[in-house]
Amino acid sequence: MPVTPLSQKEIEDRLAELPGWSLDGDRIARSYRLGSHFAATALVVHIAQTQEELDHHSDLTLGYDTVSLTIHTHSAGGAVTEKDFELARRVEALAPGHGAS
Repeated sequence: MPVTPLSQKEIEDRLAELPGWSLDGDRIARSYRLGSHFAATALVVHIAQTQEELDHHSDLTLGYDTVSLTIHTHSAGGAVTEKDFELARRVEALAPGHGAS
């Protein structure tokens, strides 16, 4: 099933529904701050599990007490697609359970 790139307007509309997320070049991006390195690591593991479930993977960076994601769709030539926003919505749903802000 081909994945269609979203228009600039579609990206902006979807970002408006995801506070904290922004367009960073050709990707959507968000960073989270957590209470400890252990909490940040647990969030990374949970995000990785979600990525496996969706078969859609982001660039994921673990800092001492931060987690950053940048997401785009390789199979769409590196464009932003609905798959990216599905992953972002899933991450937004699970992040509060790890104490992320």
